[in-house]
Amino acid sequence: MKKIICVILSLALSTLIFAQDLSQQVKEACMPYVQNVTGTGFTVVWTTNMDAVSWVEVAPDDGTDFQNVERQKYYDLSGLGRRPVTKLHRVTVSGLKPDTKYRYRVMMEGVIQENNRKGIIYTAGYGLDVAKYPTYVRTLAQSYDKLKIAVVNDVHENDSVFRRLFKDSKDKYDFVVFNGDMTSTIDNEKDLVANYLNSAASLFACSTPFYMVRGNHEYRGNDALKFKDYFATPTGKTYYTFSYGKYFFLVLDGGEDKCDSDIRNLGVMITEQYVKEESEWLKTVIASEDFKKAETRIAFCHMPPEPKGWHGNVMVDKYLVPTLNEGGIDLMLCAHIHAYRYDKVGTTDAKFPIVCNPNRQLMTVDVDGKSISLNIVNPDGKLTHSIKF
Repeated sequence: MKKIICVILSLALSTLIFAQDLSQQVKEACMPYVQNVTGTGFTVVWTTNMDAVSWVEVAPDDGTDFQNVERQKYYDLSGLGRRPVTKLHRVTVSGLKPDTKYRYRVMMEGVIQENNRKGIIYTAGYGLDVAKYPTYVRTLAQSYDKLKIAVVNDVHENDSVFRRLFKDSKDKYDFVVFNGDMTSTIDNEKDLVANYLNSAASLFACSTPFYMVRGNHEYRGNDALKFKDYFATPTGKTYYTFSYGKYFFLVLDGGEDKCDSDIRNLGVMITEQYVKEESEWLKTVIASEDFKKAETRIAFCHMPPEPKGWHGNVMVDKYLVPTLNEGGIDLMLCAHIHAYRYDKVGTTDAKFPIVCNPNRQLMTVDVDGKSISLNIVNPDGKLTHSIKF
């Protein structure tokens, strides 16, 4: 009799636990944001509060309700033929038309339990409410007369300042650049979401793409290597290029600011070797037809080149500037020093001007093929610096 009672109690307890599990609801932990927009596609990134499988549904901007017909589905292909069960979701949409607006919806099913080949227990499926949170992307056009770009850097996890800088940014910019040191360290990958990614997604990034430049502080912390999983780049590395018609942009990685052997680098840095490899890649970039035919070329690099500065600045000057001088660029936009600085041509080893944006201030870059205009405002919206090339 005691054994029967124990079995009954065990079954009851299992049923109660299972019922509690089924009451779980998968939700976004970080709202979706778009990356790597091209003329034919884009990538959507978001996180969930629990492990889940996911997909993205896409609809044309034709006035029909999203539920009008069954929409085309795109899946996370990082599982190489198996849908990954994960909290971080990256889905690439492809096969679209250039210069066309598309609506998209992120979909997910939470995974309560995986029983190997016996089965998987899911929560109820969930999709982003597109009526409450309209999400859309415009694929890139073949040409642009002008661009409006926003740049921030050295926010160092001050999310309240970040939100003030971008409070009126919805559909305001063609793209946004995070020019490094958005956090002071990545001790936990959740910090990326809490410190700025969720705010970016809710304020503008669900429809306006942003490009991430790794700063020296993004090299630090136990989860520093997970940084790359949150940003889709054309090369799969932290250095890459992208174009908007005749406007060509380079995103460069200057490594850590101290020598790799410095005791504060804890014996885990090999940034000089990485920047050397980057310099070889950069040579192929300036030899490419896309680079040569571009009318305007702008480089983003967190650390400015300084031959007498810290080691990171020296690496940028030593390994990257000579190739950029050879290829010819119009402007380099940097950060790192937490202050405004304009290095005119002839004052450094660079044959191009260099501008450092202050920390926690917003730089807007207006490019029209004839000039490049920079305006910098503080969190109160007050203009602090303005310069035109």
